[in-house]
Amino acid sequence: MIIGAGIVGANLADELVERGVDRVTVLEQGPLPLTGGSSSHAPGLVFQTNPSRTMTQFARYTVEKFSGLDLDGDWCFNPVGGLEVATTPERLADLYRKQGWAASWGVEARVVDPDECVRLHPLLDRDRVLGGFHIPSDGLAKAPRVVAALVRRAQGRGVQFRGSTRVTGIEQTGGRVTGVRTPDGVVPADVVVCCAGFWGRRVGAMAGMAVPLLPLAHQYVRTGQIAELVGRSDERTEASLPILRHQDQDLYFREHADRLGIGSYAHRPMPVRLEDLVEDREVTASAMPSMLPFTEEDFAPSWEQSRLLLPALASTKVEEGFNGIFSFTPDGGPLIGESPDVAGFWIAEAVWVTHSAGVARAVAELLTEGRASLDLHGCDVHRFEEVQLPDDYVEETSTQNFVEVYDVLHPLQPRLSPRHLRVSPFHRRQEELGAVFLEAAGWERPHWYEANAPLVDQLPEAWVPPERDAWSAQFWSPVAAAEAWRTREGVALYDMTPLKRLEVTGPGALALLDRLTTGKMDKSVGSVTYTLALDEAGGIRSDLTVARLGPDRFQVGANGNLDLDHFRRHAPADVQVRDITGGTCCIGVWGPLARDLVQPLSREDFSNEGLRYFRAMPARIGGVPVTAMRLSYVGELGWEIYTSAEYGLRLWDVLWAAGQDLGVVAAGRAAFNSLRLEKGYRSWGTDMTTEHNPYEAGLGFAVRMQKGEFVGRDALAGIGAGSVDRRLTCLTVDDRRSVVLGSEPVYLGGRAAGYVTSAAFGHTVGAPIAYAWLPASATPGTAVEIEYFGRRIPATVAAEPLVDPEMARIRR
Repeated sequence: MIIGAGIVGANLADELVERGVDRVTVLEQGPLPLTGGSSSHAPGLVFQTNPSRTMTQFARYTVEKFSGLDLDGDWCFNPVGGLEVATTPERLADLYRKQGWAASWGVEARVVDPDECVRLHPLLDRDRVLGGFHIPSDGLAKAPRVVAALVRRAQGRGVQFRGSTRVTGIEQTGGRVTGVRTPDGVVPADVVVCCAGFWGRRVGAMAGMAVPLLPLAHQYVRTGQIAELVGRSDERTEASLPILRHQDQDLYFREHADRLGIGSYAHRPMPVRLEDLVEDREVTASAMPSMLPFTEEDFAPSWEQSRLLLPALASTKVEEGFNGIFSFTPDGGPLIGESPDVAGFWIAEAVWVTHSAGVARAVAELLTEGRASLDLHGCDVHRFEEVQLPDDYVEETSTQNFVEVYDVLHPLQPRLSPRHLRVSPFHRRQEELGAVFLEAAGWERPHWYEANAPLVDQLPEAWVPPERDAWSAQFWSPVAAAEAWRTREGVALYDMTPLKRLEVTGPGALALLDRLTTGKMDKSVGSVTYTLALDEAGGIRSDLTVARLGPDRFQVGANGNLDLDHFRRHAPADVQVRDITGGTCCIGVWGPLARDLVQPLSREDFSNEGLRYFRAMPARIGGVPVTAMRLSYVGELGWEIYTSAEYGLRLWDVLWAAGQDLGVVAAGRAAFNSLRLEKGYRSWGTDMTTEHNPYEAGLGFAVRMQKGEFVGRDALAGIGAGSVDRRLTCLTVDDRRSVVLGSEPVYLGGRAAGYVTSAAFGHTVGAPIAYAWLPASATPGTAVEIEYFGRRIPATVAAEPLVDPEMARIRR
């Protein structure tokens, strides 16, 4: 059962029946095929390039699929191309960054000069444009026509569509969906997918599922006739000029024969209350529940900016307009996933026309094969923490995403509000040390400490970082070099509290972990295991650190809420899975002087013999009860030291006071990221995802095929490090100065062959480091180039790890 016959629901029905699902029903509260939702009025711009590889692939598939559709000979996709123009130097620089994304994700695109911009779109004022970004395969999707074509095709394959049928409830028994309630009775179904668009929050609530989206109104107008467009296109072809974006003023433009359509994000945010909508109104092309009255005063500044960019508009006026409703989410991504409480109830929400076919294909794959071919971690509805689900949070953050939809955003740029939602017990001390906080998953995370600024002047010459360009210098400080130096040469404290921790307990805990991970779990109490969680196809769904703290008690260092959801779904009745992150805290004590700091504070044996690498033990440090784990993700001697939140501040103070004679420093995430890349430690979700297997990612050592059955084992049969076609590869930048940040294309033999995942300046090795997915033929010593804002930076494939390959420092 699919709820909603808009662009997502119609696509999903088509994708399911294509995969042999022969009992599909689609319920739609509006008439068919023009339903009156967002799809019915969407302008249909399909710009494929996106900082997310997954979102770009969604859009590429949408172009591919819609290009093969027509409705009675009329086009469903018009490949007029896309053109984004820059009117400021900052925007022009960003267009080069987008050119890099396009090359990374396999989309043909190029930055063009002002003359080429005007050749492509003659209405532009040549003097206002500094350059443009042209994507020939972009174009216009005629959303209502696409829906009609898909409905017709799906009906011909047996799908039932029921229009004018309102959903009033979701039926369930024993934690599983059983049907959908309508005014005409209950329609039985064992799988229900909500594709209701901005009504999705209401439908989700019927199943007890929080759907974190906010309906917002967005202005769209049509001009009167424009002389320069007369004769270029007729009502049937509609457009021949590229779709145009003027993101410096939050505007976009598309042709409607001899007129222009103009969309604006420049106005004040306009949240929409569903209870204020007239849902039973007649649906026509110009009047429907998702089209609100036009507020002319909000559009006035955008009209002036439009006339400046396109002087031909001076001879016309705005003839009609409306405020159309679309869905926004706290991070701007779609919402895909199954309810945690009602098995069989799924959602596919907050999806724009641009990504609709790609999302529908992914959901169809999930339902029929159990996994999607693309990485979906940035789209999974369960990616949000509990603190990110309340209405106030969703409204504020979704509204901000509307405001920033066309802004140039740095990859490290934190949200400004809401902040201080989650702080570790050490937060007060971190503020006293001048911590510069960024934010992730609601946590305040120190990236460096201004108290360490005087150490910059003490850096040995080999540790002094080069000056950075203005872009990579944002949200970075040379203090990070000083913190890395003190970690490698002395001792540092790292706040590891925000990292997700799960407690898995019960008689079946061992069997559960053994089945869901690649490592051997049946080890002695006190063992710690680095392991992987795979999907059935052998893709890496997470990497984990599992500590056995008792016969039936395990602590799992996880990557986020997706892991919590995964373990809970698979846990049998005799296993309890708890998120203990908020009630605990962790300090990483690392550096060659770590033992000098910790041992005098404890009666337990912290020697190498007393607590070996990848072992854990209970202890007291300064009287504080802790669990110490001999782990180090910076590649130095030390421990992750855990205690309950109530003791956290005391633990910090004890370690801090005892470390003064040793020159202890607090260190942040900037230093941590640099040090972990020097050791070749991977970051799940960035360096590897479900699209990669362990041998490609350089993590084959974490797979114990001989232990017996585990999820993904069969898919790995016959695969090894020597049989893969691509690898996650370490690169060092030849000039030892040019820093990249991630997602940049990597050129091999003059052709784009891969892309950067993680990158940082390696302070120990004195050179920028980048990890990238490249063909397996790119062995150490291979010369490559990384494209950064249109500039090619020579780099070399390096053997990894770059620091301490013998592991002598970490095991001392």
